[in-house]
Amino acid sequence: MGPLTRPFGSVLVANRGEIALRVLRTAAALGYRTIDVYSDADAQAPHVRFADEAVRLGPAPVAESYLNVEAVLEAIRRTGAEAVHPGYGFLSENASFAEAVQRSGAVWVGPPPRAIEAMGDKASAKARMRDAGVPCVPGFDADDPSTDALVAAAEEVGFPLLVKASAGGGGRGMRAVRTAQELPQAIASARAEATNAFGSGALLLERLVEGARHVEVQVLADAHGAVVHLGERDCSVQRRHQKVIEEAPSPAVGPALRARMGAAACAAAAAVGYVGAGTVEFLLGADGAFYFLEMNTRLQVEHPVTEEVFGLDLVALQLSVAEGHPLPFDQGALQMAGHAIEVRLYAEDPARGYLPQPGPVHAWVPPPGIRVDAGLGSCGQIDPAYDPMVAKLIAHGPSRDVARRRLLRALSDTVFFGGATNRELLRQVLAHPTFVAGEATTDFLDAHAELADVEPPGPLLTAVAAALWWAERAPVAGPLRGHWFAHDIGQPVPLHIGGDLVTPQVRRDRERPSVVTVTVGDATHVVEWEGSGLHRRVTVDAHQRRAQVLWVGDTLHLRWAEHTTVVRAHDPRPADGATVGSGTVTMPMSGQVLTVSVAVGEAVVAGQVLATVEAMKLETPLRAPYDGVVTEVHGAPGQALSTGSVVVVVQEEEA
Repeated sequence: MGPLTRPFGSVLVANRGEIALRVLRTAAALGYRTIDVYSDADAQAPHVRFADEAVRLGPAPVAESYLNVEAVLEAIRRTGAEAVHPGYGFLSENASFAEAVQRSGAVWVGPPPRAIEAMGDKASAKARMRDAGVPCVPGFDADDPSTDALVAAAEEVGFPLLVKASAGGGGRGMRAVRTAQELPQAIASARAEATNAFGSGALLLERLVEGARHVEVQVLADAHGAVVHLGERDCSVQRRHQKVIEEAPSPAVGPALRARMGAAACAAAAAVGYVGAGTVEFLLGADGAFYFLEMNTRLQVEHPVTEEVFGLDLVALQLSVAEGHPLPFDQGALQMAGHAIEVRLYAEDPARGYLPQPGPVHAWVPPPGIRVDAGLGSCGQIDPAYDPMVAKLIAHGPSRDVARRRLLRALSDTVFFGGATNRELLRQVLAHPTFVAGEATTDFLDAHAELADVEPPGPLLTAVAAALWWAERAPVAGPLRGHWFAHDIGQPVPLHIGGDLVTPQVRRDRERPSVVTVTVGDATHVVEWEGSGLHRRVTVDAHQRRAQVLWVGDTLHLRWAEHTTVVRAHDPRPADGATVGSGTVTMPMSGQVLTVSVAVGEAVVAGQVLATVEAMKLETPLRAPYDGVVTEVHGAPGQALSTGSVVVVVQEEEA
């Protein structure tokens, strides 16, 4: 047993959401007293309600709550917590916080602070890995190089290349650059994002390995010197360098390559004296060569797929190692069974650049039959202060195709009514021939941008929406309603369906109140329904399908035939203050200004980036709506602005 490990009876989880709840459940199952911390926004969240005790940290912003080191340390002292599990994100890879936890007398359920520090800076980590014989991507990683130094080094590294933040991870502070002309702007943008996200603007350069896969290896090490790997995960399907779908094992990795990558990952962990669970990330080229990217010194979001194929609980193993116990197995005893795939269901709009969708959640019902890791109650809030992930859906099966089909079915069975989600994008990816064949690489979503498009409501969806709207709203129809039906004349029902204005004609069946005839354009459809509440059975022209229906005030939320839409009555009156052709560029949601690229008096062209802002961990460019001249600039780098706040105003150029 090492000096920093010992038995304990209580665990404080310094995190929130699904990972906090996941750690708390394992800790409770093992008999530990469970303690949680929370912000004002999370006071009634499931992870808070589950814990035996919970301590308020502060307001919703992470700097005042989950990143407030002194508040977390006070919670440790106040509750007498004997161990602290950091989850992932927030303070999980903060070496100074880990040291402070240990100084408080609590056990840190994670690697030694020196290992966190060694792997936290990508430049120094790569130097260590080269010394340990771990293959690394060619690049330039001097200590905090200047912009001029990076530009000079780029020619030697070669294009295309990646500009990357030395600190942190998750794809933040990373830019792909294909020409020397793009490099200065990419450096400025990456440096601004890295400074905002990690408190350090230090950057490095790496050769861009095109057509590559993102493959990572799970490692476990104990305080007695044992290090093993638990196979690999393929995390190649990404948007904005952030993972969306993960699976284990990788369809591109066979036994021989797995052994080589596993050995390299174990060597990487041993080189920094690692203890606990960690992940070594690699780029895998089409030629089978692999290169070290970074080591995440914590549990990963995608750890459930490894748990599913190995039948292990990684959190339980973390707690055991933290108590000083040796690993209960050696490498030869570890065997995989079947295949597991995880998707991250996000409250975001893929059609609008994956813009997060904060706001109320009117209904959330996880699908049956698979593992779901979520931190959201049946109703709740997607808070703009935090990551917009709703849940992780994990399917396991005897083969990759069975796991994939189960996940497709689970996405169909999921009930979520709130803002837009990436559910249909996930379904399309899982069904795409490239993914089915196991051939998706890191540029998959960029190469198939059409998967993010929203299909407009077709005539059948319009017919179903109009019928269900009429079924609920018919009693309050106009005074001519009875006259119209007496003469078998359909009533026009102007509706906004998914943002499109349509006016189907609706006529009720005289004998059957749950049957209507809906005319959309030149086609007429007979629609009938049965059931009540959230789940309905809808038949259109003798074709039955399941539907999910929820009324929120005067708004109908509908999911039918894999389409989720919002239905509202059309109001012909103009909205107060509505303007046409406004050149006012505003914040799409509450967040922080990263860069402002224009000044008052500057001429701009339509589509030109005026500023970049960050909200809910995603960077969004704000573009000029048309050719014109900048007349006002209100945002400044580092400034926090609320939804709708004016950032830049452009006066349209006269013809």
